Amino acid sequence: MLTDPIADCLSRVRNASQAGHSEVKMMYSRMKESVLQILRQEGLVASVDTVQEKSKKYLIVQLRYSEDHKPMIHRLKRLSRPGQRVYKKTPTRLEARSGLGFQILSTSKGLMTDRQAMEKKLGGELVAEVC
Repeated sequence: MLTDPIADCLSRVRNASQAGHSEVKMMYSRMKESVLQILRQEGLVASVDTVQEKSKKYLIVQLRYSEDHKPMIHRLKRLSRPGQRVYKKTPTRLEARSGLGFQILSTSKGLMTDRQAMEKKLGGELVAEVC
């Protein structure tokens, strides 16, 4: 039993990316799908598909690489954990690597990047940092 499925999701994507795999398969959850859709919108992941096999649902993530076959994702870090939640007021500046990366926040309006949260003037739980 996993205690932190989001950390497991990020670790699977990070490890597969570093190993040069073309895709990653993991159990489905709406939270994981939302995090992965944000990665897709930011151009770090090629696609996110849901597949039903028998009675179980899976997420299949197609990874992206640069032209010289280096992974697009350099760093994926889980910030808020089940034992230690981290909350943030409305972001006023981009903190992830001085604006080169982004943070994923869970707000009352759903998951979004720190840039989107700044525009909508929302705060929330920090889920992950991506560079």
